[in-house]
Amino acid sequence: MTDPIADFLTRIRNAIMARQSDVMSPASRLRVRLAELLKDEGYISGFDLHDNFDGRPEIVLRLRWPQPGTNAITGLRRRSRPGQRVYVGHERIPKIRSGLGIAILSTSHGLMTDRAARKAGVGGELLCEVW
Repeated sequence: MTDPIADFLTRIRNAIMARQSDVMSPASRLRVRLAELLKDEGYISGFDLHDNFDGRPEIVLRLRWPQPGTNAITGLRRRSRPGQRVYVGHERIPKIRSGLGIAILSTSHGLMTDRAARKAGVGGELLCEVW
């Protein structure tokens, strides 16, 4: 797998389209941190970590469905890809959907949302957008 972040976002997108309540994915520190950011921003209900039958760690996301038929996540977009990296300075961090969505950046201070990066005054690699 060349792009684990794109795989993670695609699994979430597919689960939303199939109207499932849970998403399973192989766990990594990056995916766990992405799940923490999504939980803190209110896009998912929560997540659990446990081992699958091979003994490898798995992350299970619980999607948030505030109303029947509508998910808290209406869109996901991968911005920086292995073939074309996208870096932004703190003054050029985009506002997603006029501030209604979030951008997730990989900075020197770890993964953080666009608001936190602007407040800390750091830029970095623009990983994805969620709205």
